[in-house]
Amino acid sequence: MINWKEMKNLHVISKLSEILNKWYGTELIWTDSHAKIQSGHLEKGREHKNLFFKLQLGMNHGHEFINQDIENIDEMLKDGHDQTVIFDSYFKHIKGVASKVIVDGEYMGTVIAYPFILDSATEKEKGELVAQMAESGVSEADAKSAIAHLRSMNKTDVEYLPELVELVSEEIVEFHEEITKREERIQELNSELGDKYRYHMMIGKSKKMQKIYNLLEKVSSSEASVFIQGENGTGKELVAKAIHYYSPRKDHMFLALNCSAFNDNLLDSELFGHVKGAFTGAIKDKKGLFEQANGGTLFLDEIGDTSLSMQVKLLRVLQEGSFLPVGANSPKKTDVRIIAATNRNIKKMMETGEFREDLYYRINVFPVDLPPLRERKEDVPILMDHFLKKRCDEAGQAMKTFSKKCLEKMLDYHWPGNVRELENEVERVVVLAGEDKIITPDLLSPRILDAVGGPRGGAGVVRGINTNGSLKAALEELEAIMIREGLKRCNFNKSKLSKELGISRASLIMKVDKYDLDKRKKAANE
Repeated sequence: MINWKEMKNLHVISKLSEILNKWYGTELIWTDSHAKIQSGHLEKGREHKNLFFKLQLGMNHGHEFINQDIENIDEMLKDGHDQTVIFDSYFKHIKGVASKVIVDGEYMGTVIAYPFILDSATEKEKGELVAQMAESGVSEADAKSAIAHLRSMNKTDVEYLPELVELVSEEIVEFHEEITKREERIQELNSELGDKYRYHMMIGKSKKMQKIYNLLEKVSSSEASVFIQGENGTGKELVAKAIHYYSPRKDHMFLALNCSAFNDNLLDSELFGHVKGAFTGAIKDKKGLFEQANGGTLFLDEIGDTSLSMQVKLLRVLQEGSFLPVGANSPKKTDVRIIAATNRNIKKMMETGEFREDLYYRINVFPVDLPPLRERKEDVPILMDHFLKKRCDEAGQAMKTFSKKCLEKMLDYHWPGNVRELENEVERVVVLAGEDKIITPDLLSPRILDAVGGPRGGAGVVRGINTNGSLKAALEELEAIMIREGLKRCNFNKSKLSKELGISRASLIMKVDKYDLDKRKKAANE
């Protein structure tokens, strides 16, 4: 079926409509295969370009006269072999041009240019038309004005007008075919995602992702520890889940913990559990994740944020398979496969003494380096279509499509938030698009629309700041970006960053809280 609502948004059809009105004074109308007007001419508040047509809609039974004309046109085009015809209206001496829309040999509707009058019409015939309009409730003055404003067509006009109307019908067919091809392509992509472009819930056809898939197939069947490194939002937990669900441990539990979300005492209790009375608030025994995940897999995200004392405890579990709950006197045994991950430079941390080398070599049996999205741009369109289908299905909406310009903008953007940022952006534009089927670039976030030439133009130069709106808002946006980037650069060392920025540590802490940049709070809310 043709999506008629999209036609008014097509630039070519909009331009042809303007040309038809400017040259011939006609309205451009299109109807579906059931002879119903789909061009919006019957909507309330519609501004009509042709005075006669406007008056006709306001007449007694005016809508019925229009529907009668359309039904007659449909019969002419369905039964005849002509692509385009000149027809006589219900009103004497008023004419129009209609061209049928055919898709795969099936009649789908009609494009109509209406109304006009021939230059051969006499004053007497125009008088008859005025009288007919007056019978339908139009004042004589309005009727004469409407007829005076009608374009009188000569022989040359009547030859060229059908060609333009036929061009509109051809554009509709071509647009429908392009949309159909795109939908078929999306279905093909979704099918492809089921095999070579997908591993568990990870998606990508780039060489870097294909290498990771091949590695994971080998790693999953083993019992070796895996260490995943990559920026935030690259999908480290998805990799961990894929390893678990393709491993012999798949029938047991997979548990995940973000180590940066807890201080040492809370992390100790979360991982190893505690006994009743071990500390204030410990009103009963609690099993830790190592005990709960026995026989399964435990994913320790952001392991680089753990303290040296916690690293010792983790090393003991890996070496001996035993741990001591908080407040307990005797250790417990566990059989857990550890998958660890971080977005920090562990090798540099080992050099500075922030991370134990013996723990590193224990968890780094199989290293997996996840590439950022900016290094696998060929995966962006596939991920966009995947997230688009996911969101449309969840919302119960018909499948939408990205316009070419929108796709170009998305490909030009550097995606500092990686796949997670891309998924959030797709979800956002689906909501903003509403019932519209095509997602246009104006719906994208300002940071994407304003991005030029990648994330940075040089060391310390941040691009993509929204220059619209107030100066205060723009300065706050820049301030938030500088603090966010600085926190990452300084490994969230606020004392170090406050010196770099030239502000007090207390002021920096207030600004971190203001812009919601505290990683522990964010991790706890996820």
